[in-house]
Parts: sequence; structure tokens; C-alpha cells
Amino acid sequence: MAVNSKKNEFKEYVLDQLRLLSGVECKSMFGGFGLYCHGTFFGIIADGSVYFKTDASTVKAYKEKGMQPFQPSAKQTLKNYYEVPAEILEDEDQLTDWAKDAESRL
Repeated sequence: MAVNSKKNEFKEYVLDQLRLLSGVECKSMFGGFGLYCHGTFFGIIADGSVYFKTDASTVKAYKEKGMQPFQPSAKQTLKNYYEVPAEILEDEDQLTDWAKDAESRL
């Protein structure tokens, strides 16, 4: 299977898991995808992972599960976007809650 096909399948899986959250859009960006809710950028899909926007009140939950910030290159780390744990990604109710928290972090 082609890389783009796998990338698109994962994107569709993530969007399906987020179907309980109204107003979600996904746009191509920098080889991955940006996640938006009612026009607010709250997440990134890249390299088979999902990263949500965090702040001081939400980052602890990610760190407690051993998650790392998004690192698009060896020289760049986006410390406000952390990888969503697999068990959260697989549970659409929890994923929706975490996405709502991420969307409200502006």
C-alpha cells in the first residue's frame, strides 16, 4: 500500500473517531494534516500520530502517560502540542473530551 494511502486511511480513522465533535475539519499542511474545530486549530496528524494543543492545565495528563511533544524535525519541537495516547485515540468518547480540551486552549 502506498504511503499516501496509509496516511489518508489514518486521517479518516481519526476523523471517524472525532465524529462526536461537531465542526471538525481537516486540512493538509506540511506533509500532515491540521485539525480545526469551528475554525480553531487544535491538533496535528503526522507520521501516524495525533497531537493536540495543550497548556499548563492539560499537559500533565499527556506527560503522565509518557507522551512527547510534536517534533516535526530534529531541530524543532512544538512544546504546546503533545501526542495523544493510543488508548485515548481508540476511545471516541475520551478522544472527544481531550479534543474539546485542546480546542479551548487558545
